[in-house]
Amino acid sequence: MTGATVVNAQEWSAAQKEVWKNVNDYWGVMAKGDLNGFFEYFSPDYIGWDDGSLLPSTKEESKKVFTYFYTGVKIPLYEIKPLAIVIHGDFAFVDYVYFMITEADGKKKSEKGRWTDILAKSGNKWLMIGDHGGATPEKN
Repeated sequence: MTGATVVNAQEWSAAQKEVWKNVNDYWGVMAKGDLNGFFEYFSPDYIGWDDGSLLPSTKEESKKVFTYFYTGVKIPLYEIKPLAIVIHGDFAFVDYVYFMITEADGKKKSEKGRWTDILAKSGNKWLMIGDHGGATPEKN
């Protein structure tokens, strides 16, 4: 078992670095608009739960929602910052915050939030088997 609250990436184990690289990779694929490539990082058994959804969703349900909401949307800027990475055997739990700017129909929108991604090792690849999180509401 490897676990630590991440304050400084230089303190990470090799396994934690490998998991975080994977998270960076799928965010990069999503930001480029390659939704099919993004969903290649999802396990067939994936179940995720966005804060804005009443119920959890499968990989196929999530793919439909992403396709609907992100087709034609550009993500010119995003940043993700890890808070914790805990690895238990072939499972990794990754807590992080994100900030992104999306652009659609000539309008820019910023969003920030938090996620917990649950990854399962499949061969030499980490696949997302579950997640929970979403945008944090703006407080007035």
